[in-house]
Order: sequence, then structure tokens, then C-alpha cells
Amino acid sequence: MSHIENLSPLNPVSYEPGVCNIGPAEIARRRIAGHIGLAATVVLLAAMVALGLPHWARLVLVLPAAVSASGYLQAMLHFCAGFGSQGVFNFGELGTTERVTDPHARARDRFKSMQIGLASLAIGVAVGVAAALLPIG
Repeated sequence: MSHIENLSPLNPVSYEPGVCNIGPAEIARRRIAGHIGLAATVVLLAAMVALGLPHWARLVLVLPAAVSASGYLQAMLHFCAGFGSQGVFNFGELGTTERVTDPHARARDRFKSMQIGLASLAIGVAVGVAAALLPIG
């Protein structure tokens, strides 16, 4: 299969300001972060219920749930919020980045980063509140 045949929204191959700033290796890393955040959220909730902690204490789940949401959103969108904020992108090996020099592109990346951050926080808050309102425990 040629390189051009691999082009698709699911297989990004180049930087696009405010749309795509990470390649397959970085996407996989963000997906793993989502899995870890999800596992932490579930384990923490189970522990809180098992220990009989007050329902309001479950609001702490905002943090791991937001981490999970952030990882999954970044993987799904092929966009790293941290890279967007820093003005870099990576489609190569992990740990390498290239600088975004165009100020308009950097502005679009910062805006996308802010959107991902706010969406992740909103999801985390929704999970924390829902967990606090759960009638279990």
C-alpha cells in the first residue's frame, strides 16, 4: 500500500493548524492516557464506595475523569493540547517535535487546545457530580 493510500482522518500524516498536530505514535500515547485515567476513575470510585466514604467525597473523581477525557479526546481529534499550547507538532518518533512558526497557525492551535481543556474539564465535572449523586454506598 502506498503512502498516499494511507491518507484518511483516522491515519493523519501531516500537520494542519487547529485540526491535527500528532501522528500515530502520539495518538497511541494519548489513548493509553485515556485508558489509565478511566481505570483510575473506576478503581477510585469502587474504593470510595467500599470504604463507605461520603458521597460528596466522590467529587475527587473530577481529576482522573478529566485526565481520561483529555487523553481520549486528543486521540480522537489527533490533536495534542499541550503541543498546541507550546506551538509544536509531532508526526515522527515519540519525544521529537517541530516548531510551528506561523502566528495564525499557533493561534488556531492554542484555541483548539483551550477547547480540549474545557471539554475535558466539563466531562470530569459531569463524572464527579454524577458519582456524587449515585445512590450506591
